[in-house]
Amino acid sequence: MKLHVVFIGNKFIYNLPLREYIIRKIEQKVDFIHSITFFKESDNSLFLYLDKEINSQNRQIIVTTKQHFSTIGKLLCTITSDNQILKDEMLIPSNSSVYENGSYLLEYKESITNVLHMDEMQMFPEVLLRIEDSKATIHLFEEDKESAVAMLSPIAQMYDVKINIVTLIEGWLRVDIRSKKYGNISKFIASAKQLLPNKLIPSSNIIAFIIEKLSSSGKKIAFAESCTGGLLTYYFTKNNNSSKIFDGSLITYSNAMKENWLGVENKTLQEYGAVSSEVVLEMSDGALNVSNADYAISISGIAGEGGGSEYKPVGTVYIGIRSKEAHHEERINLNGDRNYIQHQSVLFALKMLLLMDKETFF
Repeated sequence: MKLHVVFIGNKFIYNLPLREYIIRKIEQKVDFIHSITFFKESDNSLFLYLDKEINSQNRQIIVTTKQHFSTIGKLLCTITSDNQILKDEMLIPSNSSVYENGSYLLEYKESITNVLHMDEMQMFPEVLLRIEDSKATIHLFEEDKESAVAMLSPIAQMYDVKINIVTLIEGWLRVDIRSKKYGNISKFIASAKQLLPNKLIPSSNIIAFIIEKLSSSGKKIAFAESCTGGLLTYYFTKNNNSSKIFDGSLITYSNAMKENWLGVENKTLQEYGAVSSEVVLEMSDGALNVSNADYAISISGIAGEGGGSEYKPVGTVYIGIRSKEAHHEERINLNGDRNYIQHQSVLFALKMLLLMDKETFF
């Protein structure tokens, strides 16, 4: 059965942070969202759409506003020949099998529909639709997709699981695992980890994994960002418990700020340019010096859309990784628009951090 998410209300179209919050909460509870559809309140095609979905074999999560919650209930009652009744101060279809504050579950023929109401600045109601599929995610480093498929497919067959491998960036693969009827995901992961002990991380959330590892060892991290403008910092601070390991970040766009805040030598900037291996080396050193951190990451590059040169075209990014014992700098050449280049830069920085200290992270 496919899962469709339906947003009904103008605010879900135009209020992007609200919409992203709702999708995040849904993704925490469900296996996979196959499609997302939007309707304005005045859309006359909504009834026909709901009629088709309710009479299908699909699962739906319908998100609407509190103002239109009962109106959607009326439409569903018309489709299912039902009537609304008052339950827990909510008008909902009488055939609703499960209901909580702001949410109810309606089963009709072969379809299952969860209707919720949500408005800005509110907590998201409970998702009542349950997905029985067993799933897990692991991350694989320093392997190409073809090699990973060749190594992991026999193990997947042995433990009756299905794997889907996606390349995030060069040298970083995401492996999604789904259990078949008699599948054993935990044994699959254990066998894969035994085969690739220094390349596999058994966690769906890499940042949460880094936070847990650094926290358990009492270590901290700090950043010095230029072209990513704080995006690396956001990757960490959007996760719970980041305050346990994150010491701080300095966003230094101008050369003057790199000098004054991070102690980058003016001579280095003039001789090599702000986008250089030499500068990110001094940026990471400066971040470590002004913090109490054990690790530092520095990023400087040309994210675009303009500003490149023949030697350093748009997409040229330098990343520095430093611990108290070692440091490593790398030049990467990326393609895409400004935002995609920034996100790729962050992923490369995370990969470099993990691979620099395999004893801690693997």
